[in-house]
Amino acid sequence: MAATMELLSAESRITFWNAICNRTVIKNMYQVFISILIITGRCWGDDGHEMEEFLKREHSLTKPYQAIGSSSSSHWELMGDAMITTEQVRLTPDMQSKQGAVWSRIVTNAGQMSGNPITHSHCFNPCHLKDWELQVHFKIHGQGKKNLNGDGMAVWYTKERMQKGPVFGNVDFFTGLGVFVDTYPNEEKHLERTFPYVLAMVGNGSLSYDHERDGRPTELGGCTAMVRNLKHDTFLFIRYVRRRLTIMVDSNGQHEWRDCLDIPGVRLPQGYYFGVSAITGDLSDNHDLISLKLYQLTVLRTMQEEEEEEEILFPSVDNMDLVKSDGSEGMSGIALFFTILFSLLGFFLLLVIGLVLYSHWSENSRKRFY
Repeated sequence: MAATMELLSAESRITFWNAICNRTVIKNMYQVFISILIITGRCWGDDGHEMEEFLKREHSLTKPYQAIGSSSSSHWELMGDAMITTEQVRLTPDMQSKQGAVWSRIVTNAGQMSGNPITHSHCFNPCHLKDWELQVHFKIHGQGKKNLNGDGMAVWYTKERMQKGPVFGNVDFFTGLGVFVDTYPNEEKHLERTFPYVLAMVGNGSLSYDHERDGRPTELGGCTAMVRNLKHDTFLFIRYVRRRLTIMVDSNGQHEWRDCLDIPGVRLPQGYYFGVSAITGDLSDNHDLISLKLYQLTVLRTMQEEEEEEEILFPSVDNMDLVKSDGSEGMSGIALFFTILFSLLGFFLLLVIGLVLYSHWSENSRKRFY
C-alpha cells in the first residue's frame, strides 16, 4: 500500500512539473510572439491592406537629441530661436515675436555615395518613403489666458527646408504638406470653431496660407484639440498610406487616438523633408517638441497595383479644388440659422398682411351690394 502511494505521489510530482514546464514554454513562446509583433509592427490599414511598420531612426528625433547639430553627422538642424534643453526642443519661448524650427537634413558624404575618394562635400538626403507614419509628442503652454496666447506650431513634409516665414515659422507658398496646430482665432466671425484647432493643407508652390482667415480657404479639414496648458502628454498622429492622409490626436491623457481628418486622394511626392516649426506674435506661448518618430510602412500590394501606381511629381488632392476664385466661403451655421429664421418671419409677416388686405377687400365688396 505504501509503495502504491509513493508511486502515485511520484507520478503527481511528474505531472505537476510537466505542467509547469508546459506553462513556461507557452509563456516563452507568447513573449517571443509579442516581441516579433513589436519588432515588425505588423498591422492593418484602414482599407484592409496588411502592412508592416519599421522605425526610421535617421528621420526620428528623441532624447537626448544628439542627432541635432550643424556637424556632418547630424540628422537634424535648428533654425531661428529654437534651442535644445534636456527635456525638449523649445521652438519658441513664451515671448513675443519669436520663431523657431527644427528640420531633417540627413547629411551624407557625396564622395562616399559616388564611390569617389572622401571629400568635405556633403549633400542632403530627404525622405524617400512611399507610405509612412509620423508620431509627434509636443507640448504648448504659457502664462497667457484663453485666447490671449499664440500663435501655434506646424508639422511639415515639404520640398523646402530651413526658410523663415509667416506660416507658423515657415515660408508661405510651400510645396508639400503642412499640419497646423492653431491656438489663436484670427477670424472672429466664425463662432462655431473652437481653438486650439488642428488643420491640414497641401500646397503646390502657388497656394498661400490665409493667416487672417485661419487657413480656411485652403484647408483639407480639421478638428478642435484642447492641447494647451495640460499636465499630461499630447500627441499628433499623421499617416500617409496609399495616397490617403489620416490625422489623429491624443490630448485627453487616456492614450487613445481620436479621429481628426481622413482624406483620400492626397498625392505627396517622395524626397521631401520633415520639420516642425512655431511662431509667436503680439501673443506668445512655449512651443515644445518632445519627440518625433517616423515609421516606414511596408504595404503589401499586388503586381497589378504596383504597375498601376504612377510616380507622383507634384503635391495635389484629387477631386478637391483648393484654389477658390473669389476666396469666398459658404455661410457659417449661425448665419445660415438666422437667414432661415428671418426668411420664415418675413414669410409669415407677408401672409398676415395678405390676409388682412383680403379681409378688407371682402368687406368692401359686400358693402357695395347694400
